[in-house]
Amino acid sequence: MSGRARLALCAFAATLLAAGALLPLVEGAGWVLQAALLLGVQSGVGALARRVPLARSLTIACQTLVTLLLLTVVFARDQALFGVLPGPDAFVRLGELLVAGGEDVGTYATPAPMTDGIRLLVVGGVVLIGLAVDALAVTFRSAAPAGLPLLALYSVAAGLGDGGTGWLWFLLAASGYLLLLLAEGRDRLCQWGRVFSGAGRSAGGLADGLSGRGGTYAPVRTGRRIGVLALGIALAVPLALPALDSGLLGGQGRGSGKGSGGGTISAVNPLVSLKDNLNQPDNREVMTYRTNAKDPRELYLRILSLDAFNGSEWRSSTRRLTDVPGRLPLPTGLSADVATTEIRTNISASPSYQQNYLPLPYPASEVSIDGRWRYEPEGRTLIGDNGQNTGGAQYEVSSLVVEPTAEQLAAAGAPPQKLREEYTQVPDSLPDVVAATAEQITEGSANAYERAVKLQDWFTSEGGFTYNTSVSSGTGSTAIARFLRDKEGFCVHFSFTMAAMARTLDIPARVAVGFTPGTLQADGSTSVGLRDAHAWPELYFEGVGWTRFEPTPSRGSAPPYTQPETPTGGASDPAEPSADTSDAPSQAPTAPESCSPQLRQQGECGLSAAPAPMSEGDGGTPAGTVLLTVLGALLVLLLPLLPLLWRTRARNRRLGSGGRTPADAAARALAAWQEITDSAWDYGIAPDESLTPRGAAARIVRLGGLDTMAAEAVHRISGAVEQVLYAPEPRPAAGLTEDVLTVRAGLDASAGRGARLRAKLAPRSAVRVAWAVSDRWTTLAQRWTERPGRGRWTARLRRLSRQHG
Repeated sequence: MSGRARLALCAFAATLLAAGALLPLVEGAGWVLQAALLLGVQSGVGALARRVPLARSLTIACQTLVTLLLLTVVFARDQALFGVLPGPDAFVRLGELLVAGGEDVGTYATPAPMTDGIRLLVVGGVVLIGLAVDALAVTFRSAAPAGLPLLALYSVAAGLGDGGTGWLWFLLAASGYLLLLLAEGRDRLCQWGRVFSGAGRSAGGLADGLSGRGGTYAPVRTGRRIGVLALGIALAVPLALPALDSGLLGGQGRGSGKGSGGGTISAVNPLVSLKDNLNQPDNREVMTYRTNAKDPRELYLRILSLDAFNGSEWRSSTRRLTDVPGRLPLPTGLSADVATTEIRTNISASPSYQQNYLPLPYPASEVSIDGRWRYEPEGRTLIGDNGQNTGGAQYEVSSLVVEPTAEQLAAAGAPPQKLREEYTQVPDSLPDVVAATAEQITEGSANAYERAVKLQDWFTSEGGFTYNTSVSSGTGSTAIARFLRDKEGFCVHFSFTMAAMARTLDIPARVAVGFTPGTLQADGSTSVGLRDAHAWPELYFEGVGWTRFEPTPSRGSAPPYTQPETPTGGASDPAEPSADTSDAPSQAPTAPESCSPQLRQQGECGLSAAPAPMSEGDGGTPAGTVLLTVLGALLVLLLPLLPLLWRTRARNRRLGSGGRTPADAAARALAAWQEITDSAWDYGIAPDESLTPRGAAARIVRLGGLDTMAAEAVHRISGAVEQVLYAPEPRPAAGLTEDVLTVRAGLDASAGRGARLRAKLAPRSAVRVAWAVSDRWTTLAQRWTERPGRGRWTARLRRLSRQHG
């Protein structure tokens, strides 16, 4: 292997080892394989360009171009020309992801969720650092300055981390850099020949030209000094970084101000928390409450609202915080003509439920709670100050039940100009189909209220939407357009899409995040669990204020003022708050429908020496060697993914649509059962071919710890298989694909983290590939031995063997 090839490999390894310091900052490690693959291709392109050879600047230009193409394919394929070439739309998409990633880094706590924006920052950053290292160490043959981009990568990661095993990442990064220095030293020595050394300095001796006092080659010694200096800086820089207190830069988001009227807050996007909550294996209780509300079904517990839409996501605006007043001011826009009732609710949060935002019925009028809390007037939310959170909090809330009539909402006047301008803004990236669809749905509406109701009804019943939590979450323009096209998603998609459409209709809109009312308990209290996490749109009507709508089917309840017959009523006298526990509810809240188990799947110089002339014996790396090296690296990277790729292909083939004949229906049922069997096997439940389909289904339910919905799905598929196997005229079964996905979601939810990772990356059922290869080999061997004349050739070979042996 030539010196440059060795340098390229060491530069590749040094970059990946330094990138390891990023692992504790984000959830998951799949991005490492992605970054390694892109780095490998980038290094291979550089090796080929240097072999041609091209000028150094052209070599770096080629690598930069290929890197841009790779990032486009990975992160903006849908917006690229032919899926590869970056056009204006692709650059816009990459820019949006960079902005979103920068905002996410400033908000999420470590380990941060791997959002698309953060993934682009991490993978793109590692690839760019790798480009700089390769250019300095290999193209310009100066490895010592290449430590600077490696230092930048490690220092950023160390500065953002929380300590822990930071020494391990430092050792890995330092080892990679020293490896690179040693490779360059060996390359330089090989070009000069043997290095002479002497005991002392001689006048004009050759050794003096090549050696210093200690006999060490001067450039190598200089490189080592730079290396030691860089490592020292790497140790000192993280210690000198200031402590940062919010989002990914710290443990929790918090207000920065103290005292009266001071401080601002940049709210953490709660959607990741929502997704994490829905991804829990069981419906863990987060709080309980008692209320004297007449209709607890309307008692949504609101955390905060998201009111800023930048095209990449919905976020909560940066707002000024104040001290919590004794009694909160009346809600914005609420008129005295609208009937209201004041109720009391006593809430007790679980010690394990710890977040900065206090769940409150909306609109709260008075909050009695101990601790350090601040008030954000625009969203009417309470935020913990200096680390204060909800863990174990017990508090009493007085809130208003606002009961507008349809007539009052229909007669609402124009909202204030400032409010309308802020809450009807939509980004330029929002596809035209959003506004066009909203206009089509609300055609003929006489006022904003009718338009809002038509939007809600279209999502819940008339638009053909399916509630499906297996759809990846997202709130940006692309996600909204995809949701309108595919017509499936969960509360995140329904609420943000309706809010965006309302804004295009000039109706002020925002999205609230919190919890649905919960489930009544035998002791009269109501329990709120993780699966009650929810998002819903709030639309503004002058005279009523911010008004809740419910576009998500099968979740929560539609407000009475959006239904055909709207009850009316005058304002009642506010209830007097009591010092003790509030009265028990006069009417039990209706338990929400069971959530689908799919909810569980779901926030870069120091001394640079001129390149030495190559010796006559170093003709560079042969093109064939470079190509084989790149192909070998790709093969090594892809080999661990082969079981995953095969399993995904097999699942898509089994669940793909087929013909419509009875034979096709039978084949689909058998394929669905095969997929259920292999899915259970992937999660550790080995197949038992001695059992009937019904017995096998019961075994999967028992060993897999499936919930009711997943168990019913297993038994439906086993029934369909029994129909195929035993019925004279099997009845066709519908919804097999949905049932299979439900069972897989149930298995995933009940399995531990290690089992889930094993099932995805190293599925046990992939052994069927080996079995299939073995069967085919046996079949081919039998066919060969059965060919005419094969026996004569075998006998002749044996005779020749005896004669010469």
